[in-house]
Amino acid sequence: MSTIIPKGYETKLGVIETQVAIKKLKDYFEHRLGEELNLIRVSSPLFVLPETGANDNLNGEKAVSFDIPCMDKYAEIVQSLAKWKRLALKKYRFNVGKGLYTDMNAIRKNEDLDNIHSLYVDQWDWELVIDKESRNEKTLIDVVNKLYKVFKDTEEFVCSTYPSIERILPEKITFITSQELEDMYPELTPKEREDRIVKAKGAVFLMKIGKVLSSGEKHDGRSPDYDDWELNGDILFYNPVLGNTLELSSMGIRVDEESLERQLKLSNCEDRKKFDYHKMLLNGELPYTVGGGIGQSRICMYFLRKAHIGEVQVGIWPEDMIRECSSMGVELL
Repeated sequence: MSTIIPKGYETKLGVIETQVAIKKLKDYFEHRLGEELNLIRVSSPLFVLPETGANDNLNGEKAVSFDIPCMDKYAEIVQSLAKWKRLALKKYRFNVGKGLYTDMNAIRKNEDLDNIHSLYVDQWDWELVIDKESRNEKTLIDVVNKLYKVFKDTEEFVCSTYPSIERILPEKITFITSQELEDMYPELTPKEREDRIVKAKGAVFLMKIGKVLSSGEKHDGRSPDYDDWELNGDILFYNPVLGNTLELSSMGIRVDEESLERQLKLSNCEDRKKFDYHKMLLNGELPYTVGGGIGQSRICMYFLRKAHIGEVQVGIWPEDMIRECSSMGVELL
């Protein structure tokens, strides 16, 4: 666990003003997200049955689980809703060009706590139906540009509401693949590469994450059964308060039958084919989609220029972290 408190840090907004700002910011962003991508809000589960295969194991993290005595079953707290959303789009009979978003809440018990990581995850999970012919890089870039417009509009809203917060987002977001980034900075670690390019560009969409690069290493791990590793990426912004990269969204065009088969084999996860979700996908019973998650607390942290995610999210923190933050003028909720 590590904490970075910038020298001379002063919050732009007090605790009460921050609470009001969080509500305004989230309401505005949520409205623009639905408007820009043609999404409607739906309810979503907090937990699922593991045997359905609807939960995500991310990079192998074990989900928090509990028993249900009356059913003689175990349930898992969701780790993301990437698979559930696709099932919901089928169940609710969404057409091509329309989609959904929802509030996703999760517990990441194995998280290393620091300025941007907590035990609690809150994000907007969204998913949009596309046709098979649209499973390409152009569609991905078009969707990212629409999302970036939502970010830009949100920045304008926040800065107009709170004049002490300055506009810093560049006019356009930069697109680069993980292989291109490795070729630019082969001597750096993946995290150092991100910091270098994001500091230079301000806003970056880093593409094609999960596959093995020419170095023999992956830029970062990705579950093999939701994003297509050739058609995914992360939205990364430069965080001026901490002087490093802040990932605000992980997203991508979802696997089809062929890419699921390929990625399960590469990951030695072919046993997942026994799950209901994977059977449906391999049988062509699920819609083709693009989707992702957008961190709610991280967005608030970014736009309100906070040094610690605990300034915008109530959580559990180590005592030494609480003391250190308090001594530096950072008030954790």
